[in-house]
Amino acid sequence: MFDHIGLKVRDIGASVRFYSAALAPLGVEICAQDASSAGLGPPGKPCLWLSAGPGQSAAHIALKSASRDAVSAFYKAGLDAGGRDNGAPGLRPDYGSGYFAAFLIDPDGNNVEAVCMGEGR
Repeated sequence: MFDHIGLKVRDIGASVRFYSAALAPLGVEICAQDASSAGLGPPGKPCLWLSAGPGQSAAHIALKSASRDAVSAFYKAGLDAGGRDNGAPGLRPDYGSGYFAAFLIDPDGNNVEAVCMGEGR
């Protein structure tokens, strides 16, 4: 449904480190970058744009994952890159049957989720 999402961030370097580490297990990489912005997504297709600037508001982003193992890897990599726990990897039966997700708070307070629907390991 979305073509791209943009987030304002206080520290572009910290945000690029966090998102590139946390999203690598989901097949996401840095596609474009300059001193004040970065675009991340599947190779050659940036769809998450980070731009330096004041006045951001917290957002929620949910990213599809092909497997539960990738959700767990997202969570670990994001914590290692400075993210904060907002929900360890696990089933969320209140969200739906087979809804497996993990949640992190990025350096700017945004809630970032990786989700795998179904039984995929």
